[in-house]
Amino acid sequence: MPSIKETNQETMKTAMKSGDKETVQFSRSLHAAIRKREIDERKDLDDGEIIKLIGTLLKQREESITQFRQGGREELAAQEEAEAKYLRQFMPAQMSTEELKAIVAAAVTEAQAKDAKDLGKVMKLVLPKVQGRADGKLVTQMVKEQLGGA
Repeated sequence: MPSIKETNQETMKTAMKSGDKETVQFSRSLHAAIRKREIDERKDLDDGEIIKLIGTLLKQREESITQFRQGGREELAAQEEAEAKYLRQFMPAQMSTEELKAIVAAAVTEAQAKDAKDLGKVMKLVLPKVQGRADGKLVTQMVKEQLGGA
């Protein structure tokens, strides 16, 4: 199975041949972000690290969309949404609420958490299991609910 970098490269080549300027722009942007991180860290990124990077890029897009909408710049918000849609194709499928609740419940039991003071212990157990497959804010909210500190 090709890596995310390879898939992005192929998408870029295909888009260039077909004249799809928007997809070329998005794939180049992702390629540049990956290369920048690789140069900064002086190593090749694996798919797990690239997924984390894409998660960060998606959060930036979401914030930009909100800001553009508040500023009445719908055309820029639409551009950011299109780029976010492109990035989401590389992310793993999101977990269902039920799956997430089960993982949180198991982590609360494993950490022997009693109240909101134990939030950190539970989060340390949950986050590695849901990395890239669930929104961090949602995970935190669920853990707080489980610990009775909502």
